[in-house]
Amino acid sequence: MDQLAKFLFEAGMLKQTPRSGFQFLGSGGESVAEHSFRTALIGYSLARKVPGANADRVMRFCLFHDLHEARTGDLNYVNKKYVKADDQKASRDLAAQLDFGADFLSWQDEVSEASTIEARLARDADQLDMILNLKECLDRGNAFAAQWYPYALERLCTAEGRRLAEAIWRGDSLRWWLDDDHQWWVRGEREDELDDSR
Repeated sequence: MDQLAKFLFEAGMLKQTPRSGFQFLGSGGESVAEHSFRTALIGYSLARKVPGANADRVMRFCLFHDLHEARTGDLNYVNKKYVKADDQKASRDLAAQLDFGADFLSWQDEVSEASTIEARLARDADQLDMILNLKECLDRGNAFAAQWYPYALERLCTAEGRRLAEAIWRGDSLRWWLDDDHQWWVRGEREDELDDSR
């Protein structure tokens, strides 16, 4: 149990590790843990749309895909021009401490090689989280975010991922909660409640 406790403390470092690309984007921001959480939701949901894909495997790949960044930090595309992190060594060192270390390394290899539909969907989920972030920044006034979208789109591996990216981009990041119920936003009452009270 001591090794498991150490692993969980290490995983907690992802909450303190910022995603570094936002400094270049000029708006937005999140930790690696926040990114991994939504990536896992994206991966699971997207895999459910693909016949024969194992959604639980995709979600597992997504949850663990950036775990090495607790040791290496997050390097964005500008950083990677100049700095090389040894992600594989970080993953091997972590795996040596885990009773499921061999599984963890095999998941890393599978995603890296994009050798299965689950791996490709996990890779897409990673990019789709960035696309969601870009759209949120764009909808809040950062026009520069639109310039990043084509690059993220080109990194997608599956037709399903591209379709979801297009739906995200033509959508409105505020519309999940800001509906057209005028009375609710004026009086805190829905139209149907207002009618019932008269």
